[in-house]
Amino acid sequence: MLGKTVGTHLELELKNLTKTFEELRSDRVREAAEHIHEAPRLWVLGLGMEEGLARYARLMFARLRHSVMILGVNQASWAEDLAMTGPRDALLLITLPPAPKLLTSMLSYAQATPMSVVTITDRIYAAQAQRYSKVVLPCHVSSFGLGPSHTTIVSAIRFLALTYAAHAGRSATQRADIISGVHEELGDLE
Repeated sequence: MLGKTVGTHLELELKNLTKTFEELRSDRVREAAEHIHEAPRLWVLGLGMEEGLARYARLMFARLRHSVMILGVNQASWAEDLAMTGPRDALLLITLPPAPKLLTSMLSYAQATPMSVVTITDRIYAAQAQRYSKVVLPCHVSSFGLGPSHTTIVSAIRFLALTYAAHAGRSATQRADIISGVHEELGDLE
C-alpha cells in the first residue's frame, strides 16, 4: 500500500498521534520522568531502526541532565557498556517489534543490575514490555508500509523530556543554559 497521497499519509499520522495521546496516561509519563530524575545515570537504547531515535532521545535528555549515555554506541561494546551500568540507573528503551534476539539478554542484565527500565513501544507490544519495565509508554505506529511509523515515538520522547524538565525544575533549566553557553563559546550554531 505504498504511494499514498500527502493527505492520506497526514490523516494516518494524525490518527496515530491523536490515539496515542488520548490513551497515554499522564501519571505514567510522570512516573517515567521520576525514574529518570532519580537515576544517577540514564542509558538510552534503541536497536535497528530505533537506534536513530535513541540518539535523538539522548540529545534531548543530555540538554536537561548530566550522565546520559547511549547503550552500545559501538555495537561491539555491549558487554563493556552493560558493565558500566549500576543499580538505580535508568534505561530508556525505544523498541518496536520484532525485537532483535540480543535485546532479551540485555534486558535480563538490566533487571539483574537492577535498572529502572522505561520503555516507549508499540501499543500492541506494551503488555510484553511490561514484564521488564517499570513504566511502558505505548504508542500507535500504524503505517501504509515500510515498517511502523515513528512519528508518535518521537513525539512521546519529546513529551517525556518536557515532563522530566518540569519535574527536575531549576536543575534542568540550568543544564539547558550551560549547554547554550557552550554552544556560544564553540560558535558552532548560527
